Amino acid sequence: MTFQPDNPDVAAIVRGDHADPFALLGPHGGSEAEPLSIRTFAPHASRVEVVDAGSGASLGVLERIDRAGFFAGTLPGRKHDLRYRLRVTIGRSVAEIEDPYRFQTVLGELDIYLIGEGRHLELYRKLGAHPLTLDGVDGVGFAVWAPNAKRVSVVGSFNDWDGRRHPMRRRHPTGIWEIFIPGIAPGELYKYELLSADGRLLPLKGDPYAFACERPPATASVVAIPGKAQWSDAEWLAQRGAANGREAAIAIYEVHLGSWRRAEGNRYLTYAELADQLIPYAASLGFTHLELLPVSEHPFDGSWGYQPIGLFAPTSRFGQPQEFAAFVERAHAAGLGVLVDWVPGHFPSDEHGLGLFDGTHLYEHADPRQGFQPEWNTLIYNFGRTEVANFLISNALFWLDVYHVDGLRVDAVASMLYLDYGRKPGEWVPNAEGGRENVAAVAFLQRMNEAVYGNVPGITTVAEESTAWPGVSKPVYLGGLGFGYKWNMGWMHDTLAFVSVDPLYRAHHQNQLTFSFTYAYSENFVLPLSHDEVVHEKGSLLGKMPGDRWQRFANVRALFGFMYAQPGKKLMFMGDEFGQDREWNHDRSLDWHLLEDESHRALQQLVGDLNRAYRSEAALHELDAEQAGTEWIVSDRERSVVAFARRASAPHDLIVAVANFTPVVRHDYRLGVPEPGDYVELINTDAAAYGGSAVVGGPYRSENDPCHDKPQSIRLTLPPLATVLLRRSARTN
Repeated sequence: MTFQPDNPDVAAIVRGDHADPFALLGPHGGSEAEPLSIRTFAPHASRVEVVDAGSGASLGVLERIDRAGFFAGTLPGRKHDLRYRLRVTIGRSVAEIEDPYRFQTVLGELDIYLIGEGRHLELYRKLGAHPLTLDGVDGVGFAVWAPNAKRVSVVGSFNDWDGRRHPMRRRHPTGIWEIFIPGIAPGELYKYELLSADGRLLPLKGDPYAFACERPPATASVVAIPGKAQWSDAEWLAQRGAANGREAAIAIYEVHLGSWRRAEGNRYLTYAELADQLIPYAASLGFTHLELLPVSEHPFDGSWGYQPIGLFAPTSRFGQPQEFAAFVERAHAAGLGVLVDWVPGHFPSDEHGLGLFDGTHLYEHADPRQGFQPEWNTLIYNFGRTEVANFLISNALFWLDVYHVDGLRVDAVASMLYLDYGRKPGEWVPNAEGGRENVAAVAFLQRMNEAVYGNVPGITTVAEESTAWPGVSKPVYLGGLGFGYKWNMGWMHDTLAFVSVDPLYRAHHQNQLTFSFTYAYSENFVLPLSHDEVVHEKGSLLGKMPGDRWQRFANVRALFGFMYAQPGKKLMFMGDEFGQDREWNHDRSLDWHLLEDESHRALQQLVGDLNRAYRSEAALHELDAEQAGTEWIVSDRERSVVAFARRASAPHDLIVAVANFTPVVRHDYRLGVPEPGDYVELINTDAAAYGGSAVVGGPYRSENDPCHDKPQSIRLTLPPLATVLLRRSARTN
């Protein structure tokens, strides 16, 4: 091809709006019918010479066709597969570079086919930025989905952030753009520069599949290798299915990594420092799992991670991707599972993010009645779009596969299930049947759960779902959403409302304490005392309690004992375990100095003892999701007393829980029990070791005196504002 100075293809390359740069740049021809032609765009260059990649010998000098830096020339007798480099002169500087336009495609045809069908579950292995070697040359392969863009380029310091330098190849018909850029490596900053279909230059975009990002407020993506090259947690992975199972004791410590503890000068702890401090702390208190508020990269600290942009990138606030992987590995070595909060329901509208990614509503609905969430001022994924659902499912698998996390707690599921969530009448679009259910979101959640359970052994998923949607934790084949567990938000709100009432009036609110027992087996529940209840002027957990200082601590102790006795897995937000008195502030450390006070230390000891009792006593966890695991005894409204028994699968394995939510000691209280035997205190939250008034008793021998519809009964002393767990043992004489 002979180029004239006004050639429209050359002009398009120079302007940066050529839709098919590989059709013009790089090597062309190289047969007997057509001599090899090499073309390149090298802005600011005065000379470009083609050299043999092996020997460095000159093969010819290219002609500058356009003063902006378009060079072209022919190499008669050379073949198309010539391995060459370009020797580029800019001013007094001469450098040899690889020509990215001489390399073949990055993605295979099978990848393209599966992406087009929305069935590529390991998209994270293909899209994004991947260090690789092509034709013996090291570099990075980039691939991004932008079907409506006219042109997509990779920009970074390696090309002066000039979108004309590395325009990508479009792979039809999927709308994937790709390029291999030689000579760059992990650590390189990059973004994508896109032209919309009508030629508008869009704001620079971060890579949706970036494995690392710059520390906010900077917004560039970073070439990185996720996960770890070698793991040492095979033993943990082999047994984690049992650790996550319905019959397991699951006690979750919920943590915001940025404010659990800070270093001197209010500096964030690194992933390595958190591994050294947080992991042994949680393990020493007997927790079984850590749950991390979202670790995906997010631009705004105040969102706590719930408005993520870099879904595949552990936040850089605490270190590098490999350091996060090492944190997970350390947790496993300490016997702790790791759950991460996952946010597939919405995303922020920051211009470097997914919104209007290729100039169109690509990831989000175009209609704001479907695509905008007014409650959080965020955009909503178009769950009915095959590629979007594939993106999110691939992301779920990514954290479980690449980072070995043991489960996903899925945020704000109710906002996904209901089309009218957070909207007034007229502000939402009904489904095809005229209803408020988001059919596409339901199908997405079901498919996601099937994918993760079907591909990663032993993991679990947990739904934060605040309504009575049926079958959240039932299998998909039975018509459910397929989650492993559901947060019992009703229990949390009702129980906290009850304990916040002055004991003088609790008799009138006892249904708030007992109502959850009527539906406790409708789902596989987690009982959460979560971060949402200690922010936004709700006060700390300790701060919610009525009465003087002693009574406030006693109320918290009674609440914890009651929670651990009830059916359902347990979750406690950081700081609750030692009585954080101040409302949680994401910009500050927890108040660890409070542990210098005996009352706070005693509460922390109680939590540790509750965790150990919960884990060691099968009756407290084995039949959590089975009605046979709980036997009701009494709800004594007048005295604000509640009692029930917990059972294991083994016959006669029995624990009786009785809670007194008044500051009055109940002497000689007759309580029905399901079986004869001696009942010994396992936990008494009023014990002196926990800061209580030391009203303890037992063992209590059952009498053949029916009470509360039980054949046997015991007479006991109920301590004030306390929960007592009594373990039954067979009568010895």
